[in-house]
This record gives sequence, C-alpha cells and structure tokens, in this order.
Amino acid sequence: MERELEIRTAAQTFELRATGKGLGTLVGYAAVFNRHSQNLGGFVEQVDPAAFNKSLADGVPVMCRGNHEDDMLLGTTWAETLRLSVDGTGLKYEVDLPDTGAGRDFAALTARGDVKWSSFAFRTIDDEWSMTEQGFPLRTLRAVQLVDVAPVNSPAYLDTSVAARSLEQRNAEAAAAEATPPIPDQDEQRDTHSPLSVMALRLDLLAKQ
Repeated sequence: MERELEIRTAAQTFELRATGKGLGTLVGYAAVFNRHSQNLGGFVEQVDPAAFNKSLADGVPVMCRGNHEDDMLLGTTWAETLRLSVDGTGLKYEVDLPDTGAGRDFAALTARGDVKWSSFAFRTIDDEWSMTEQGFPLRTLRAVQLVDVAPVNSPAYLDTSVAARSLEQRNAEAAAAEATPPIPDQDEQRDTHSPLSVMALRLDLLAKQ
C-alpha cells in the first residue's frame, strides 16, 4: 500500500539568479531542519537533518513544479535541470527555469517578489512523536520519500491529515499501554508459588473451615 502524500511549506525566501543564459536559476530551501513549525492542528513538526538522505542516496526522481501543479513543471532531477543538496540549513534546491509559460511566469513573479515561499511534497517513511518543552505534541520527520519541491505563492500548503492520524494512533497506543496491567516479574511469580506461600494458603483455608 502506497503511503499518502503530504505537503509542507518552508518559511524561507528564495532568489532568482542570472546565469547568462535562459531565464535564470531559482535557488531556495524547500525544507529547514530542526525548526518547529506553526501549530498544525494540535501538534508541531520538525524535519530531522537525515530525513532526505535515503531519497538523495537512492537517486529518487524528483520534480520541481510551481505550486505543486503538473502543468507548471519547472525542472527534474533526471534531466539535471533540478539539483538537490543538503547542508546545515536544510534541503536546498536549484532549478533552471525553462522558456515556457510557467517558467516565464515564475521568473517574472519572483523578480517582483510575488512568489517568495518554497514547499516540498513527500511520503513519510519514519516519524517519531515526543513533546516540546511546553508540553505540546511534536512530530519529527526522520525519513521521507521526496516527491517534489515547489516555489509557491501561498504559505498555506499544509496537508496535515496524515500526521493527524499518526498522532491519533500514537495516543491510542499510549492509552492501551496504560490500560494493560503490568506482568509480574519472575521473582514475584516464584514468591506466589513457593512452598512457603502454598503452605500458608493451606493453613489459612484450614483455619476457615
């Protein structure tokens, strides 16, 4: 069963660099590491620095699409028009804008400052739940399958339904663990069935007859 797609936006601006050919190259961060997100509906989230390691090492095909739309394709890793890397800040991307309607639109909108956020789409491979210092549920993305990166004109790309279900499952597991009576250790079990314990039980029963 294929994991569900999730989308997050990084509050990081990007820039359009002139390259001397074509429309230029968009450079930005699709994700920032170890930074708590805004409240995502009862929890916050952060990206582990190793979250994208497997996708990058495996050469997973990744696209750059404006606003995550198929008709706004800007570059791909397999054509080497999109380049991805990881540094101390986060997941960095560089995309050579094509001479297409979408490419020209994003070049113009970026130059004017209308488009200034980046986003990434992914499927969760491994996540971990804990609590912040303020006692708020914290989800850490440990490993993800990267699907695309995108310059976006709205920071509201927050599809958190998958994460919300993950939190519900974690809470249910915690509640079930609390409701399960503890299993006595072997010493306790030996004490319960020791000859002295059995003898005491028999004497107690005889006394009650």
